[in-house]
Amino acid sequence: MATIDDFQKLDIRTGKITEVKDFPEAKKPAYKLKIDFGPEIGIKNSSVQIVALYKKEELIGKLVLGVVNFPARKIGPFESEVLTLGVPDEKGNVILMTPDKAGAVIGGKLF
Repeated sequence: MATIDDFQKLDIRTGKITEVKDFPEAKKPAYKLKIDFGPEIGIKNSSVQIVALYKKEELIGKLVLGVVNFPARKIGPFESEVLTLGVPDEKGNVILMTPDKAGAVIGGKLF
């Protein structure tokens, strides 16, 4: 069983998607994102398998939650620096985790 200490090791922040590109080299359909996590963390890359539910143009400016303190992961030729969080829908497609109210601070830490 996980403890509160285990949870506190995760650094989950609010980020704003600033760039979205196709990722044709990925094994499963995916996008390459640039996400701004504020001045403390900066802009980070993330690969996300969300093409079934999201169009590139609707993602620009969207707020998301991401784990920023995992080691980077090489996915084909791309280095994913953060884990962008999501949950499955009834078909197994990824729905992004986002703040539910306006005013969430870019780089704000989940607590």
